[in-house]
Amino acid sequence: MIKIAYSDRYLLDLPKDHKFPIQKYALIKDQLLYEGTITEENLYDAGLCTEEQVLAVHTNEYWHKIKTLTLDTHEVRRIGLPLNQRLVDRSLSSSCGTLKAALYALADGISLNIAGGTHHAFTDKGEGFCVLNDIAIASCHILQNKLAHKILVVDLDVHQGNGTAQVFRNNSQVFTFSMHGADNYPLKKEISDLDIPLKSYMDDSTYLQLLKQTLPKLIEEQKPDFIFYQSGVDVLVTDKLGKLSLTRQGCRTRDEIVLSLCADKQIPVAVAMGGGYSERMADIVEAHCNTFRVAFNIFG
Repeated sequence: MIKIAYSDRYLLDLPKDHKFPIQKYALIKDQLLYEGTITEENLYDAGLCTEEQVLAVHTNEYWHKIKTLTLDTHEVRRIGLPLNQRLVDRSLSSSCGTLKAALYALADGISLNIAGGTHHAFTDKGEGFCVLNDIAIASCHILQNKLAHKILVVDLDVHQGNGTAQVFRNNSQVFTFSMHGADNYPLKKEISDLDIPLKSYMDDSTYLQLLKQTLPKLIEEQKPDFIFYQSGVDVLVTDKLGKLSLTRQGCRTRDEIVLSLCADKQIPVAVAMGGGYSERMADIVEAHCNTFRVAFNIFG
C-alpha cells in the first residue's frame, strides 16, 4: 500500500490575501479521498522531526532562533511567513513527513508527502516560505542510517533548489539536479550538481524533451539507490510566480516521466509537493492531485 503523509499541522492561520496558498494541502487530501484515488488507510500523521534530525542539516544558531521564536524582523521577512509556534510545528511535521516517506519508499517503492519541498531553506537561514529543508533532513537520515548510499534529488519546481544545493555542496553522496526558470526567484542562484536554467514561457514539448534527454542519462551516470522528487506545479502557465508555460497535461506527463523511470529502474522514490501559485485554487489542487494519480497508476 502506498503511504501518504498528511497532518493538520501543515495548515497555518494566514490572511486571505497571503501569497502562500496554505489551504491547498487539505484540499488535495480531500479531493483524493473524494474521487477514490486514496482511502484513509493510505494516510498517516508522521509526527515531528527530532532536534537531532534537524541539527544533522541546520546550524545550532539557526535552529535555536527558530525554536525560541527569536528570528529578527529581516529573517522573518525573508521566510515570508509569521513566526510562531504553529509555524515551528508545521516545519517539523512537514520535514518528518518527507523523512517517513523516504522510509516507506524503501519498503514500498514510493511514498508521498502532501507537503514538503522546502528547498529554499539553507543550513543557516530560511527564505521563500521555507524554514527547514525537508529533503535535506530526510536525505541525511537515510544516509546516516546506511539505508542508501547515493541519493539523487530531482527538483522540478519552477524555482531553483538553492537551499538544497547549498546544504549538499560538498557531499558526494547526494547529487542535486534542479531544472528551473532562469529569470525567476531566487535572483542569486546557488550551484547545484546539475542546473538547467529554462527560458521564460517554455512550452510542454520543449520542456518535456529536455527532461527526457537529461534524466535517464543522469540516472545511468550517477546510479542512485534513492531518489527524492520535488514535484512543484508552479511550472504551469496559470502560475502567478512561475514564468513557464506548461499545461496541466504537460505537468502530468512530467510526473509520468520521472516516476516511470524510478519504477523501471527499481529505485525507491519519495515525493514532496513543492510550490504552486496559480490564480485559481482549482488549478493548483488538480495539478498536485495528478502527481498522486500518476503515482498510483504506476506503483499502485
